[in-house]
Amino acid sequence: MSALGKVVRAGVGRRRVQSVVLALTTMTAVAASVMAGALVVVSQQPFDHAFAKQHGAHLTGYFDGAKASAAQVRATARASGVTASAGPYASVSATPRVTPNGAPTIPGTAPLAIAGRAAKDGPVDELTVTAGRWVSGPGQIVLDAGKWTNPDIVGARVTFPSVPGSGTLTVVGLARSVTQTADAWVAPSQIGALTAPGTTPLYEMLYRFTKAGSKAEITADRAAVTALAPAGSLTGSQSYLTTKQVVNQQTASFVPFIVAFGVLALIMSALIIGIVVSGAVSTGTRRIGILKSLGFAPAQVGRAYVGQALIPASVGAALGLLLGDLGSVPLLGKVEGAYGTPSLTVAPWLQVAVPVAVLALVVVSALTPALRAARLRTIEALAVGRTPRAGRGRFAARLTARLPMPRALSLGLAGPFARPARSLTIGTAIMFGAIGVTFAYGLGASLGDVQKGLNRDAPGQVVAQSGGPPTGGAGPAPTSGGPQEPPAQADPAAITRAIAGQSGTKAYFATGFTDVRFAGLSDSATASTYQGDSAWGAYQMVSGHWFTGPGQIVVAQRFLQATGTHVGGTIILQGDGRSTPVRIVGEALMTGNSGLRVLTDAGTLTSVGIQPRVERFYVELKSGTDRTAYIKTLNTALSPLGATAMSNTSQNSSTIVAMNAIALTLTLMLILVAGLGVLNTVVLDTRERVHSLGVLKALGMAPRQTVAMVITSVAGIGAVAGLLGVPIGIVLHHYILPVMGDAAGTRIPPVDIDVFHAAQFVPLALGGLLIAILGALLPATWVARTRTATALRTE
Repeated sequence: MSALGKVVRAGVGRRRVQSVVLALTTMTAVAASVMAGALVVVSQQPFDHAFAKQHGAHLTGYFDGAKASAAQVRATARASGVTASAGPYASVSATPRVTPNGAPTIPGTAPLAIAGRAAKDGPVDELTVTAGRWVSGPGQIVLDAGKWTNPDIVGARVTFPSVPGSGTLTVVGLARSVTQTADAWVAPSQIGALTAPGTTPLYEMLYRFTKAGSKAEITADRAAVTALAPAGSLTGSQSYLTTKQVVNQQTASFVPFIVAFGVLALIMSALIIGIVVSGAVSTGTRRIGILKSLGFAPAQVGRAYVGQALIPASVGAALGLLLGDLGSVPLLGKVEGAYGTPSLTVAPWLQVAVPVAVLALVVVSALTPALRAARLRTIEALAVGRTPRAGRGRFAARLTARLPMPRALSLGLAGPFARPARSLTIGTAIMFGAIGVTFAYGLGASLGDVQKGLNRDAPGQVVAQSGGPPTGGAGPAPTSGGPQEPPAQADPAAITRAIAGQSGTKAYFATGFTDVRFAGLSDSATASTYQGDSAWGAYQMVSGHWFTGPGQIVVAQRFLQATGTHVGGTIILQGDGRSTPVRIVGEALMTGNSGLRVLTDAGTLTSVGIQPRVERFYVELKSGTDRTAYIKTLNTALSPLGATAMSNTSQNSSTIVAMNAIALTLTLMLILVAGLGVLNTVVLDTRERVHSLGVLKALGMAPRQTVAMVITSVAGIGAVAGLLGVPIGIVLHHYILPVMGDAAGTRIPPVDIDVFHAAQFVPLALGGLLIAILGALLPATWVARTRTATALRTE
């Protein structure tokens, strides 16, 4: 081994603590950067990746089985521009009753669009089984994993009361379709039993085209398919662009806060690595003088210290890459569930770029101070002591000595002034840690409030379904028509009387979805119409107020942007040969239907000749009412009417759940990086002052006083850094949240952003102090346990 190699090896072995800290810091920096980078990368067009992998359908066509045979539907695959096709699959719609294993029967859910499909694979719309297995014959059903997120549902029993001869099906698995072509799948031979008497199943046909990148191209493709189908047989279609738009809104909302955390992690890592490496060089100035006296050139000295830093840093980078890959698995799993994107992985180029960038930072951090020290004259480098220059920090020591506190604490408070640059750097790192903690707390609180606001689209404890799938509810959302013609609806007036006659009813209203058009808006909008007093179930408002009667509408931000209108303004509603101006009285927190959704009284539509559908009834119960007994009694009254009542339970958005999990993970990484920085700084300080600490111990300083002095030396830095970091974290939170909301197609209500109050400020500000204390505790204990004689002999 060369002389230079021996110097490198000896340096790494001699500074075990600093080598371990450097390895851990590098590991954390690489791991945090890989996880944050992976999330940002997969947040860019995740739908496109999944669509390509699963051979998603550009267009899903629904054909009336009474007007076209399976052979005629299959023949449409010869339409101009078709590159691949699958089907036809017989399709029906039915409302299930689900009995989970060991749990009571769920009285009802939204109707399911069920397709008869023998295999999950195929040239178009390859399904991904996320739990259980695929159907192997009759009596089995696979549910859509996007709507049934709990894998424990596998094994449950499903019946369809509206189709008495369907029997009981067993849930054998959960699967995901990237273009959401169905809500459930069964064996083709099962479709006959699921078909209501007197009706004919639809045929579902899936297509991929040469050109399908725009709405105009999809329209042309649909026309080509229609031309080969029997007249009037194509009852509806679903474009992949609709699904893509919804998914991309979700992905866009992830990016702002992930980027914020990633930038914080990179800055903190750079600061800590700089402290570790430059500190190792500064404490080795005397050794550099010895190396120069033995004939080492400045360049050799620089290479030696770069090597001493690169060895533990390389080990840390390798461990960090492994940890980052492993840590990305659950985080990407959360994103998969939120986006409906299967098998997300860390980009290979990211696994190379991140370690290389961090190691380059280590090289720069080591080379610059090492060459600066190597340029000193040999005798000058040999004469440099281990402690700071004489006089540095003495003024601060004299001031703190006058404070009414124990001498050990006053010495600790004066400690940071002996190395002001180092203290400023570690203070900055702790401040960024406090910023991250504050931002994460605000993000979690705001997302929780947003979740509560989104849940207000389904208020009350009970919901009654009047029959037929709601156009705005679960299941595929065709661009025109639907999976099948909706069955006849129950009499809304009769349902209203049944609900009003229940003794536990406190309040209720009916809702429905209807496509409407407004002057100046190229696309149709979805109107959610209300009948009855809906004030108790109003959406969370961003601005303005809930509508109080016909002629008033509440909209989302995207509607205002698309129409160039504002709250308080008017817009023309176009109806059946009639039109009328309606006033925009409020902006609500809404994310669905691409933001083109309108909330209004049913009378607003009837005034222009549009008869709104009535699909659901939301019921608020009186205090003390037994919900289970209420639903049972109400179902007895609704069953002859063809309607069903069920418990109305709120569901947490998978996107918000994923955001909270990712924010928590990245925050813990930031705290770890800051804590390692404190630990290394205290180790450097105590190594430099080991002789003076021995003198203090010889003069009678007890071990607990030594611990108090060392901890106090960074506690003041941590306290100040925490006080500075909290307001900056609040500012960051107030900036990022509106950006996230805008990406999701809505503005965040001010009340959901203003989650910081005086009561939270103090504990958040103490976060910096806590990071400093935890980082200093271990080296402080080491110093306290060092024997006085050993400390006095240390050179």
